[in-house]
Amino acid sequence: MVQHVGIIGAGQMGNGIAHVFAVAGYDVLLSDINAEALVKALKKVEANLHRQVVKGLISDDEAKAALARVKTDTTLDGFSEVDLAIEAATENEKVKIAIFQQLCPILKADAILATNTSSISITRLASTTDRPEKFIGLHFMNPVPVMKLVELIRGIATSEETYKVAETFIAKIGKTSANSEDFPAFIVNRLLLPMINEAVYTLYEGVGSVESIDKAMRLGANHPMGPLQLADFIGLDTCLSIMQVLYEGLADTKYRPCPLLVKYVEAGWIGKKVNRGFYDYRGEEPVPTR
Repeated sequence: MVQHVGIIGAGQMGNGIAHVFAVAGYDVLLSDINAEALVKALKKVEANLHRQVVKGLISDDEAKAALARVKTDTTLDGFSEVDLAIEAATENEKVKIAIFQQLCPILKADAILATNTSSISITRLASTTDRPEKFIGLHFMNPVPVMKLVELIRGIATSEETYKVAETFIAKIGKTSANSEDFPAFIVNRLLLPMINEAVYTLYEGVGSVESIDKAMRLGANHPMGPLQLADFIGLDTCLSIMQVLYEGLADTKYRPCPLLVKYVEAGWIGKKVNRGFYDYRGEEPVPTR
C-alpha cells in the first residue's frame, strides 16, 4: 500500500510529480540538495494548482489541501518513512547511481524505488541498488500535471507485484500507463527524439530556418508545437543525452546526434530553462536564434 511518496529532484519533472501525487491525496516529501530549488518548486506547484482552480479542474480547498501535503527537505533523512521513492534528478547515469547508493540504506525494506529516467536502462540502474525486484521505471511526460501518459518500464528483475502496485498508483493519480520494454529511450523518446534530431539536421543543412521548420510541422503535420520549439521546452541538454543513449545503445548511425545540437549545448543555449535555445526567450516574444 503506497501512501507516503518521496521524490528526489525538485526540477520541472520533480515538482510536477509532487503536484499530481499531492492532488491525488498522497503525502509527499520533495528533496533537493539546493534549498533555493525547493522554494522555486513549491511556488511552481502552487501556481499550477491555482491554474487548475481557475480552469475548474479542482476546488480552492482541494488546492490548499494538496499544497499542505507537500513537505520539502535538503536531505534524504525523511525517506525512511516513504513507501515509494521516485528519483527525478538530471538525466545522468552517474548522478542517479550516486543517489541510489545514498538512498537505499535509508529506505524501508519493502519500499519501492523508481526512476523517472527518459532513456537509461532500468535493468542497469536496478542492478546498482539493494532491491532490483522492487525497482521500476516511471517515465512521466512534461508538463506532468497536464500530460496523461506514464511509461512503465520493468527491468529484468522487477517483480510482477511491483509492476501491479505501480499500475495501481498511476491510475489513482489520474494517469494512463503504457508498458514499454527496457530498451534505449523506451517508446515515446525512441520515436520523438530522432524526429527532433532530424529537425536539427534540417536546420544544420540549410533546408529551412527555425521558423519555417516549426511552421511546416505545426501546419503541415498538425503538431501542436514545432520540433525545435519542443526541443527548447524539453531542454537541448536532455535531447542530446537521449540521442547519445540511443546512438550508444543501438549502435546505429541513424541516431547520431546532430553536430548543431552538440554546438548549442556546448554554448549553454539549452532552451527555455535558460531563456535561449533555438529561440531567444528574453524578450516579449520568442525570436529564432538562426
